[in-house]
Parts: sequence; C-alpha cells; structure tokens
Amino acid sequence: MENEHLSNSTIFPLGEKVKANFVGDAYLQMVFTDPAPLNTAIGNVTFAPGARNNWHAHHVGQVLLVTGGQGWYQAEGQPAQLLQTGDVVNIPPNVKHWHGATKDSWFVHLAMTPGETDWLEPVEDEWFDQL
Repeated sequence: MENEHLSNSTIFPLGEKVKANFVGDAYLQMVFTDPAPLNTAIGNVTFAPGARNNWHAHHVGQVLLVTGGQGWYQAEGQPAQLLQTGDVVNIPPNVKHWHGATKDSWFVHLAMTPGETDWLEPVEDEWFDQL
C-alpha cells in the first residue's frame, strides 16, 4: 500500500473515524475551531486507500491543503484531478464536489471550511473504480 506511513497521519493526530457522509475509512482531527479571527474551521482529514466523502457543497467555499499521499478532487461536470503532497485546491462557494484517496494510497489534507456544508449522495463505486 502506497504511503502506508500516513495511516498515523502526518502532522496532527489521526482523530476520530468519520461515520457519516463518507465511504471507506476516514478520520477527522479538528485543529482549529475558534471563530475569530479567520471565521473558519480547519480539520485534518486522513483517508485510507479508496475512502472518499460524498458529493457536497460549501455555502462559503473551501480550501484543501494536501499534506500527504495521493487523492482525488472532482467538481461536478469536470474531470477528477489527481492531488499530491503540496497541492492546494480552492473550491468556490456552492460548487458540488467530492475528494478522497486513490485506490492504493493513503491521503491526508487540511480542510479550511467556513460556513455550512450541504451533504449529498455518495460517489458511485462503479465510477470511482474507473479512476
């Protein structure tokens, strides 16, 4: 398994297993929740190989800072983008999207998420398996 060392996360603790709105094993450690001065929450998300979140959209947008491994990001109607350590994804407000690990690599990112999130349907296994 590629990047298996990331199963312990990279910088922050692994956190708690996420039970809702994800397929596969994913873990969340909140690293910043104080509303001042940035007005955003920051979570460290660790995805096991093949894990991903459901389609969703953020009312204010989101920024992903990839800190380890390889994963996917896809906005609705666009091709999936391969993400690697050091990549930054700026997701505009109300854009339906998903992100998660590749089939054979762990994946870790910091998610800067101000405002509300609308959670939607899972990413289909049949489609994900073709990536």
